[in-house]
Amino acid sequence: MDQRVKPAPHEIRRARADNPKTRERDLAAQLGISEAELVAAHCGDGVVRVEPRVNDLLTGLEAVGEVMALTRNESAVHEKIGVYDKVITGNHNAMVLGENIDLRIFPKVWAHGFAVEKRDGGDIRRSLQFFDASGEAVHKVHLRPASNLYAYQKLVAELESPNQESTVAISEEGAISEGGLENEAEASDASADVDDLRDRWSRLTDVHQFFGMLKTLKLDRRQAMRMVGQDYAWLLDNDAVSAMFHHAAEGEVPIMCFVGDRGCIQIHSGPIKSIKPMGPWINVLDETFHLHLRTDHIQEVWAVRKPTKDGHVTSLEAYGADGKMIIQFFGKRHEGESEREDWRFLAENLPRIPNPTAA
Repeated sequence: MDQRVKPAPHEIRRARADNPKTRERDLAAQLGISEAELVAAHCGDGVVRVEPRVNDLLTGLEAVGEVMALTRNESAVHEKIGVYDKVITGNHNAMVLGENIDLRIFPKVWAHGFAVEKRDGGDIRRSLQFFDASGEAVHKVHLRPASNLYAYQKLVAELESPNQESTVAISEEGAISEGGLENEAEASDASADVDDLRDRWSRLTDVHQFFGMLKTLKLDRRQAMRMVGQDYAWLLDNDAVSAMFHHAAEGEVPIMCFVGDRGCIQIHSGPIKSIKPMGPWINVLDETFHLHLRTDHIQEVWAVRKPTKDGHVTSLEAYGADGKMIIQFFGKRHEGESEREDWRFLAENLPRIPNPTAA
């Protein structure tokens, strides 16, 4: 972004007032700024800058009670209603392991935070919004009618930053992937050995070892999947994700749905029921889980089989034109459990297309 052509805060506020219905992400793109800059321009006018102290935030949110957690990337929006409980703090990784809100967080990516109040008719909508160094949203927490407003206001006061300026320093270095579903090994120009890849893949005992294997071999996920052979990874038709949603809903197959960005991965575990296509979007509109997925952004869908100590598990992974993972699915399971037979049957019978040759 060219700093000299960016609108001033008063111009951003005027554009917001002139376009009250436009989503923040879309308006920021129209103005040639990041979403964080759009929000920061309203500091002192319904917006309070807060420090992105992730561990303090997570431990303070439980008292706020029921809220909606939102994590998104360019192509998928994942919303869960619940409570931030079973929090595990950490400077490199933090987690929320509640029944409904299930997060994997990379605190070092969180660079900017804001408490936002937005008037909606006679109501005030309140949210906490956090962004990475490049101004991209990493996670948002929206209050609900059942939320404890006193606990929320106390938390905002504790996190309030001494800096309440209406501009925010944006660093393009913040765009470098540090965590989340985009955390890929740097691909090597050199060709990895297929036999070595297959041997290492066959000896996996936990899905979390997969990234380490890729890093060792200097492969990205899709390079590895193209190379490894169709007994471990096979390409599916791009409509496979929509088909999976409908089959899982009709068959009452509980799934795990992962949507992530650089700073946060958000997970739904359980059944899905209400599937609503709308234009390029396919939507899940359940009581405590909403998902909005741009199917026209999907360029490849892979089914991936990984060995574990409990038998192999099967994932569905959708990728965009930039090669980054948009969304990932598993059958619902707990550590120490075998993969569900109904999920495995569903995944293995989605429409396939021939694997491309290794890149």
